[in-house]
Amino acid sequence: MTARQLRLGTMLHGASGNMSAWRHPAAQADASISFDYARRIARKAEAGKLDFLFVADGLYINEKSIPHFLNRFEPLTLLSALAGVTTHLGLVGTVSTSYSEPFTVARQFASLDHLSGGRAGWNVVTSPLEGSAKNFSRQQHPEHALRYRIADEYLQVVKGLWDSWEGDAFVRDKASGQFFDASKLHTLNHHGDFFQVQGPLNIARTPQGRPVIFQAGASEDGRRLAARHADAIFTHQATREEAQAFYQDVKQQLVANGRAPGDLHIFQGVSVIVGEDAAEVEHQYQTTAALVSIEDALNYLGRFFDHHDFSQYPLDAPFPDIGDIGQNSFRSTTDEIKRKAREHGHTLRQAALEAATPRPLFHGTPAQVADGLQHWFESEATDGFIIQGGTPDTFERFVDQVIPILQARGLTRTAYPGNTLRASFGLQEPRNQFTQQ
Repeated sequence: MTARQLRLGTMLHGASGNMSAWRHPAAQADASISFDYARRIARKAEAGKLDFLFVADGLYINEKSIPHFLNRFEPLTLLSALAGVTTHLGLVGTVSTSYSEPFTVARQFASLDHLSGGRAGWNVVTSPLEGSAKNFSRQQHPEHALRYRIADEYLQVVKGLWDSWEGDAFVRDKASGQFFDASKLHTLNHHGDFFQVQGPLNIARTPQGRPVIFQAGASEDGRRLAARHADAIFTHQATREEAQAFYQDVKQQLVANGRAPGDLHIFQGVSVIVGEDAAEVEHQYQTTAALVSIEDALNYLGRFFDHHDFSQYPLDAPFPDIGDIGQNSFRSTTDEIKRKAREHGHTLRQAALEAATPRPLFHGTPAQVADGLQHWFESEATDGFIIQGGTPDTFERFVDQVIPILQARGLTRTAYPGNTLRASFGLQEPRNQFTQQ
């Protein structure tokens, strides 16, 4: 039996650390709209033999949004460009199932998979922000459970479209004049509650069978969706014990859906700071945290709660009772913020600053950071991590100083096992549902 291998990705979205990190002396202030920056980070990730680079996205902004959200690349455009300057790194991007069409998204990600030689990944989200509806001619944002019902059928359609062609359907025989084998073309003819899609898709089966499917979110609805459809899940828990409980729940749901526990990789999104000693680490954290004003922190906190205006409450009074605000947005995150404020007696000021300037879960010397990641991995709190720097210059330091330790311990690879993201993940190519039938 092959030993489990620690999987690693990195998040790409502007200057990392917190919402004001663009002001940091080491930050590139326009990083979220700089292809040179994106290319540098992607190549650094590939040099460290990471599994993938991850580009998040959202569909609604206002004047209080996180600065790098105000002006950033659309994920598939950026990832298509990065496909040409990398060779093995997985390219994962976020696209919403609530504000897009299955046929279009199936075609886009299949195109990215072909362009990259089999390295595409789709992060499936249902869009948490109420304001998104206003940008898509909708009267209202679908409520949480309905969004996940839509997403479930959406994924059925996209996966069906990706199976439109068998892998060897395009024979392109110049002598005979046969361009494709008609017996290996399959029309979906989907008729469901939310979508009516005929097919077939107008692009061949992709190099890795179909793009890798991620699901982002820790709610009950999100877990169920991931257990049915996803190859990976992007989540975040504050403690190892909470992560272990989440891990066991998702793995058990996989089995209940007729899948093996190894069919889906669980990734914890974490921030790290790497330094020579505790004093330097603390200096790095405080330098970055000091850039965030209380006004910025309140705006950042408000985003999770449908951009609720927290400035109306006393800063040093207990965290306000705001009822169900946020339940139709970042549900698992808002529940966690309210729970921590209640259990620790946080004031609004404390809750806002902690949300906006979280202290990295893994911090210390390179060996200490490696120890922490290894402990979570070996205790089955996660299958891997999506790394974000706790300061704008942390990621390069992580690759140069922490990755070699993980490699020396046999936890991460020293060479890519193949050319596709599925090969990096150790996942089998999915069978075409039409031939399987």
